[in-house]
Amino acid sequence: MLERSTLAGNALRALHDEDYECPFDMRDLNASTLIHTRGRQSLPLDGEWNFCVDLLDTGLRQRWFEMKPSAPEERDTPWDYDPYDGETVPVPSNWQMLREKWYFFEGTGWYTRPLELKPRKGRRYVLRVGAAQYDCKVFVNGTFVGSHVGGSTPFCADLTDDLRAGENWLMLCVNNSRTRDRVPMRNTDWFNYGGIYREMALYDLPRDFLRGLFAHLVDDGSFRHIRVVAEADGIKSATVEISELRITSRIEFHEGRGEVVLDASPVLWSPDNPKLYEVVLRSGEDEIRDRVGFRIISVRGENILLNGDPIWLRGISVHEDDKILGKVTSETDLHRRFAHARELGCNFMRLAHYPHHERAAELADELGLLLWEEIPVYWAVDFTNPRTLEDAHNQLIELIRRDRNRASVILWSVGNENADTNERLDFMTALVETARREDGTRLITAACLINHDEKRIDDRLANSLDVIGINEYYGWYEKNIADLAAIGRNYVPDKPIVISETGADADISGRSPEQGLFSEAYQAEVYRRQIEVLQNIPWVKGMSPWILYDFRTERRKNIFQRGYNLKGLIAADKKMRKKAFFTLAEFYNTMNGKKDPRR
Repeated sequence: MLERSTLAGNALRALHDEDYECPFDMRDLNASTLIHTRGRQSLPLDGEWNFCVDLLDTGLRQRWFEMKPSAPEERDTPWDYDPYDGETVPVPSNWQMLREKWYFFEGTGWYTRPLELKPRKGRRYVLRVGAAQYDCKVFVNGTFVGSHVGGSTPFCADLTDDLRAGENWLMLCVNNSRTRDRVPMRNTDWFNYGGIYREMALYDLPRDFLRGLFAHLVDDGSFRHIRVVAEADGIKSATVEISELRITSRIEFHEGRGEVVLDASPVLWSPDNPKLYEVVLRSGEDEIRDRVGFRIISVRGENILLNGDPIWLRGISVHEDDKILGKVTSETDLHRRFAHARELGCNFMRLAHYPHHERAAELADELGLLLWEEIPVYWAVDFTNPRTLEDAHNQLIELIRRDRNRASVILWSVGNENADTNERLDFMTALVETARREDGTRLITAACLINHDEKRIDDRLANSLDVIGINEYYGWYEKNIADLAAIGRNYVPDKPIVISETGADADISGRSPEQGLFSEAYQAEVYRRQIEVLQNIPWVKGMSPWILYDFRTERRKNIFQRGYNLKGLIAADKKMRKKAFFTLAEFYNTMNGKKDPRR
């Protein structure tokens, strides 16, 4: 066995050392190594990869990544696994959706593929992984490159020093185990998918290159000043161009960062007019670009203002979940999702409870939908652990740097439904400060708590937020909807509140009751009564009920749910609309001056 080979060092160490993972838990592929890739050519690495599930983490113990390709008859040691031959899986994908035997598997999966390349002198070769759930270690030609944690944000790895001319081998070790020092922790209410489930690509860059681009409208009351911030490695200056506005300007870099404020009068982006401009940053042979909408989102008292005008957020929450593909997102699925939101009369969506595919925000920019984006600081979290805060902090920065040019994104959320303790307050306040430091152009929120006994919002974190999100399930988990009206009377906030979750389960499989809990009729009645109360609470400035589609979750096990949360307004097939869909659509479309979608 490989424990007795020179790879593992010696049998005792390989078999008994439970610190085998420590040398690989570097977390050095993080927000600081992220590179702006929009507008750049790439070599896609999607497709079939050799794959193996590794329940016991044998691969790290035996150092599979150092194994060299060889014919079986040439080996002098029996291999427990051959990274270069055997079962394959597609990337992107979730292993749960590929084999029934992997459905509940939580642990390590190994991905291996060859890469033919002729590296050019003076170039950098950067691997970008759209997302790998949850921990990913990268190896090239037997060398450990680095590791990333965070299951829904992209990361980049510089492979330059470890590539060679001809055949190279990439190996990624991905682990989706739930641990106590991560966000989310072990207890969640969505399915724990595993694998490389977003796109991968290799980028060929100059040695000195442009790293980042952030363009936004300055909130100075004039609506005519655009600030452009850029980051670079080894570059002294660059040119920014917005050709449609006839703007060209120079940016000087100091310690890798530069900025300029441009005088312009852009057409303002809004849901009614989602105008986008091509922003290009150039330096020498390097160029990055993005399509950016310019708008101002702000608060004044209890109102949310878009470009200075009050707006009511007609929303819906959505998970990244598909009955066939799992957490993998397709262009078709995204267009269907936004079409259903439009049918509801939405101008707003909450992308819960983790960063969704970056294409979601790009498409929202194009179609004119406002977004709430968040990181999975969800339920029970070890708020006293510095590594947990480091994880949340990094995921938040990666999300912000990925989507900071998306006009559709108006809210960064730092968490959901956490008990109000001193440790949690310190943890979440630190994240709020991080979000403001990274991006002062958007509003900060979180899903906060209600004191059901006193019938009031009672969460100290609310003092640090621009918009207070409230998850309330009166009519479902809390029975008396009249208590919701009492909260409306008892609490007078000095800032806007969005009902970030509300709803009820409904089973339409044919096994459901005609009336009562889990019936379509009951869900629709909850929506009717919620709307009746909420529209009369003046400080409620929007809502995103839970949820657009039924979604997979391990914790829901009764005879109706059978492994699904059934609060969707549409069934898991993403076709069958429930009665409550039309109840909400009638309310939203009436607010928006449109017809009932049933007519």
